[in-house]
Amino acid sequence: MDWLLTREAVIALAVLGAIASIAASALRVRGTLSALHARQLNLLGYLLMGVSMALFIVAGYRAPN
Repeated sequence: MDWLLTREAVIALAVLGAIASIAASALRVRGTLSALHARQLNLLGYLLMGVSMALFIVAGYRAPN
């Protein structure tokens, strides 16, 4: 479980979240996604970014002094 607190994992989650949010907006504008699916993809992106921030905080508390 410690691999989730690595710098690479935290950054990867943030980047995946950003890509999901950008894709939701871009695909909605192009008409590829319905409003409901675009909203769900956008929420997924925000969820991934939120998990990334939470893991960043936890990793900070677990760091040696």
